[in-house]
Order: sequence, then structure tokens, then C-alpha cells
Amino acid sequence: MANIKSAKKRILVNQTKAERNKAIKSSVKTAVKKVRVAIEAQDKEAAKAALLNATTVIDKAASKGVYHKNTASRKVSRLAKAVNEIA
Repeated sequence: MANIKSAKKRILVNQTKAERNKAIKSSVKTAVKKVRVAIEAQDKEAAKAALLNATTVIDKAASKGVYHKNTASRKVSRLAKAVNEIA
């Protein structure tokens, strides 16, 4: 454990940020999973609605710095492609 006051603060701040990032990543995974479930069920309307929600969640995560912008863009692109391939 750190002895210097600023180092103690850094530890606390890093823990707080890690918890926040974990929660945001979890919400992204949940949104992506909902899209995948709709795709597997071949439900195009539900998939489109879930894709819209997932895109919003992913973009917010990128704007907060949890994901790199290219990573977020790649995730959205792959989901959109999968939704568009539904018959």
C-alpha cells in the first residue's frame, strides 16, 4: 500500500474509473447480445431496434473514452452488417 497521500488518491481514483469502465463495457455487451439474439431469431424489426440502441450505447462508451473510436466503429459496423444480412 502506498504511503504518500497523492499515491493513495491515485489508487482511489483509478478504482473509481475502473468500476465505471467495467459498468459501461457491461452495458455494451448486453446491448450487443440483444442484437445477436434478434439476429439468431431472424427477427429483422427487433434486430433493427436493438441495433439502434446498441449503436447509441457503443457511441457513448467511445465518447467517454472507454473504447477507442475505431473499436467502437468496428463493433457498430459488424453489427449493422449482420443485421443487414438477415433474409
